[in-house]
Amino acid sequence: MLKQLLLVFSCIIVSFNVPSIEATKNPHYVGHRTTMVHLFEWKWNDIANECEKFLGPKGFGGVQVSPIQENVIIPNRPWYERYQPVSYKWSTRSGNEQEFRSMVRRCNKAGVRIYVDAVLNHMTGNHEKAVGTGGSTADPHKFSYPAVPFERKHFNEPCGIDYNNAKTVRDCELVGLHDLNQRLDHVRKQMIDFLNKAIDAGVAGIRIDAAKHMWPEDLKYIYSKLKNLNVEHGFPPNSRPFIFQEVIDYGGESISKFEYNEFAAVLEFKHGRELSNGIRGQNPLKYFKTWGTTWGLLPSDDAVTFVDNHDTQREGFMTPLTYREFRLYKMAVAFMLAHPYGHPRVMSSYDFKGFEQGPPADESGNILSPIGAEDTCVNGWVCEHRWRQIYNMVGFRNHVGKAPMKRWWDNGNGQVAFCRGDVGFFAINTENADFKKKLRTCLPAGTYCDVVSGELRNGRCTGHSIEVDAQGNAQIEILTSRHDGVVAYHTGVGILF
Repeated sequence: MLKQLLLVFSCIIVSFNVPSIEATKNPHYVGHRTTMVHLFEWKWNDIANECEKFLGPKGFGGVQVSPIQENVIIPNRPWYERYQPVSYKWSTRSGNEQEFRSMVRRCNKAGVRIYVDAVLNHMTGNHEKAVGTGGSTADPHKFSYPAVPFERKHFNEPCGIDYNNAKTVRDCELVGLHDLNQRLDHVRKQMIDFLNKAIDAGVAGIRIDAAKHMWPEDLKYIYSKLKNLNVEHGFPPNSRPFIFQEVIDYGGESISKFEYNEFAAVLEFKHGRELSNGIRGQNPLKYFKTWGTTWGLLPSDDAVTFVDNHDTQREGFMTPLTYREFRLYKMAVAFMLAHPYGHPRVMSSYDFKGFEQGPPADESGNILSPIGAEDTCVNGWVCEHRWRQIYNMVGFRNHVGKAPMKRWWDNGNGQVAFCRGDVGFFAINTENADFKKKLRTCLPAGTYCDVVSGELRNGRCTGHSIEVDAQGNAQIEILTSRHDGVVAYHTGVGILF
């Protein structure tokens, strides 16, 4: 009996000290916000301005920022230099530590959370002259990074990766980048201190770059040592950081995303590829009635979803939809935001002509600001998050919240419609034929504005609209001659009869 009591007591103690797994999968958005945006390569001051002037007012929940840690300077400044750390100092082309802290404070005040992209798997590759964006120096050939400090004993032995061999994936060098040994106490401490400093500064969570290339047990240990979120930035007491891990898994390799989702969220790469195939008509949208785990995707609460990201835009092999195919891309993002699956993340890019091209910059390598004096996207940036079809669908998702998807309809091919509870209705047409159908919308009787083509302004719809009768039916039309292949209506932009 005494032994049993001691066992129960020990379990109670453990339950008070071990962070809840579910807590690490909560993005901690303010209010009813639901969506983050990746402002790839933006400067901290520009992000702060965007939080206050656009993201906050439009209902975005958070921003994933580019890596904050000092990286090596590579000639011609390719985008991937940000993923070759020299130290854990906060000094990059996006700004310094003071500017980062100011951005986090201003964005939190605007109701927009910040998520740091953390590079823990490796340091740089070999460079003859390794100088960082903060002035630190390193000797990669000798595995010497004194600004951390890391030296040869803190790295795994160089070897090549065989993706059919899990050990090599996690212990060998990813594209020649020197692979850190996260089983060592010294290495773990540097990483934990770095992440905790960011948490103290007020971030809501962390993207873990190349998580697939680290052992799950090592990551679990590191996460367990992270602090709770800073209550001074508006987080409830005992809130755990939202952690989402990069585990590229399309199937057929030795490492599975299901090895990582038990203890944190995971970026669901298969989501973007399959959704792009569906929008392109390569796999008819009628099959998306079962979209989710039956497709081999992660459980909804475990998945951070996206159509494209900074890597997949540049893959060249089975590339998902991107801003270049703008009509289809807007349709894919709209479907992602209309469907209840996952934690969605919107991509915001710059235009690039080749794989290596870095962000728009002046002759001295200083990043140019994306938003001009007239509040428009300039200087070679794309700013997809500022496209009406995308930011209004963020508003749609915020409004419908957790309302279930119901009354799915399809024409047996690429024309699809569904309700979100009794507060939202969405339809999409991927065919080269007009969509004309009287359908049950689940909405109360009234006039509703299509948020994809416009909005409700001064009591009138600036875009398309529908009339919903007393039975909840309306004539739905998506013509091939229209600019957009989707429509979306919700009770927040309706004039009830």
